[in-house]
Amino acid sequence: MIYTRIENYLGFPSGLSGSDLSRRAISQSIRLGAEFLSPLEVVSIKLKDNYKIVTLSEGSEINALCVIIATGVDYRQLDANGIKDFTGAGVYYGAATTEAHACINKDVYIVGGGNSAGQCAMYLSKFAKSVYVLIRRDSLTSSMSHYLIEQIDKTENITVIYKTEVIEAKGDGRLDEIVIKNSETNEIKNLKTQSLFIFIGTRPFTDWIKSGIIKNEKGFIETGRDLHKYKNISQLWKVSREPYMLESSTPGIFAAGDVRAGAMNRIASAVGEGSMSIKFVHEYLSKL
Repeated sequence: MIYTRIENYLGFPSGLSGSDLSRRAISQSIRLGAEFLSPLEVVSIKLKDNYKIVTLSEGSEINALCVIIATGVDYRQLDANGIKDFTGAGVYYGAATTEAHACINKDVYIVGGGNSAGQCAMYLSKFAKSVYVLIRRDSLTSSMSHYLIEQIDKTENITVIYKTEVIEAKGDGRLDEIVIKNSETNEIKNLKTQSLFIFIGTRPFTDWIKSGIIKNEKGFIETGRDLHKYKNISQLWKVSREPYMLESSTPGIFAAGDVRAGAMNRIASAVGEGSMSIKFVHEYLSKL
């Protein structure tokens, strides 16, 4: 899980990290009988009668009556000169513990104005000398939760720099400098730093889905009533009933969490959708 710090998940008043929540969830699932196949990657889903044939990257196949797709999202890449050259070497998408410790007593920069960027800023402020948040807009209010904005305002070593974007990254094998530009004044500055964290939106892990499951223009899986927006739904939906709320255009294949079009993009809602999808799986199986 990519979240550095989760403050608003019920039952954890002091907050917890995404990795900690994931570890707890896996331990609990194993105790209740779930089996994890890792590290394995799904490369396709094919249909045969009522079965969904899940093909894994090493060539093996799993036959299932139902599939729940909960692959989540990944961060979008920043398209600026030099960024790709230093990814993993000073430029990071997300903030892991190892990277945070490398920022001790240093100046770090964050690109993005959403909750993930705010959580990263609060997390890194405990290690770095100064944290600078760079956003293109003139305010955080339209993209970040109020509680995070308040925390950032009260944290002395966090500074938000508005109407600014990174246009280049420089260094010799590792990030040493970023070039930023003010969109209002066109002023350009060169800033020394060895750490740049990027949070500029997400893209779903659905590139492996080639056909049979309707995705929107951004790649998120469409479900439930929203499927009727698509003209080709009649070609894919071959049963007499309406799709269940979290069901894709292929009966028996469900989507839950951030990978689903229209999702709330919150941990609590993703967990809730996971529980709901299990209920719909039982309903689907009862009608076979």
